[in-house]
Amino acid sequence: MTIDWASFTPWSALAGGALIGLAAAVFALANGRVAGISGLLGSLLQRGAEGRGEKAAFLLGLLLAPLLWGLFAALPDIRFEGDALGLIVAGLLVGIGSRYGSGCTSGHGVCGIARLSPRSLLATLCFMASGFATVFVLRHLLGG
Repeated sequence: MTIDWASFTPWSALAGGALIGLAAAVFALANGRVAGISGLLGSLLQRGAEGRGEKAAFLLGLLLAPLLWGLFAALPDIRFEGDALGLIVAGLLVGIGSRYGSGCTSGHGVCGIARLSPRSLLATLCFMASGFATVFVLRHLLGG
């Protein structure tokens, strides 16, 4: 394995991680809720759910942040090295996994582990192991 030192950006990654943690902490302190994106989106789509304004503002901020960043720096190229069917299957599997796991990477991996939740630790270990296994099978066994 080699590291592409020209693309290695530890400081921006550290800053991004700190901002994610700060946003999750502020959301939890201000609203008393975990900033799990799948849960926020799911409850935003339910009729009569409380706190819809805060949830919509948080999700809108996620969508607008890259556009705001683009005013100050060039955005990276977005590329997907797969076909449309692969993207659809991946999206369905992530959605099903989020539903069965009662949360996603932001809810369990960022907020749950920060709260030392055993359930979130186990969920994070499961989805990380699934991701590692998927990459191994697709790249090394199937040669994709």
